[in-house]
Amino acid sequence: MPSPFIEHINLTVRDPERSAKLLHDLFGWRTRWLGPARDGGRTIHVGDDRFYIALYTPPAGGPAWDDFPKGEPFNHVGIVVEDLDAVERGVIAAGLEPFSHGDYDPGRRFYFLDHDRIEYEIVSYSG
Repeated sequence: MPSPFIEHINLTVRDPERSAKLLHDLFGWRTRWLGPARDGGRTIHVGDDRFYIALYTPPAGGPAWDDFPKGEPFNHVGIVVEDLDAVERGVIAAGLEPFSHGDYDPGRRFYFLDHDRIEYEIVSYSG
């Protein structure tokens, strides 16, 4: 029996199309599904055949954006990549700012906040 794994995470974003484009551009992922979601909202699933990130936005007049503050209790999404430098260039090209670079065993990493201030940790274990 295979080990359990995370199939998806669901993030509330202001503009799911913009967030999906960022994930497409940075990681080469594809849109697996898009359509209506709970309470009249909209969701886009972006990932590969194994996993995805669900990008949810509530309908106009739905919950206030402040109902979803960062870090309560969510901290960040960690993504492993082969070419850390290429992803960092993509983050900068998207108008976002990498920070907290670390180069320590077993790998290198940096963080960035997306357009909705969702924090991502990008890690490479490549030499």
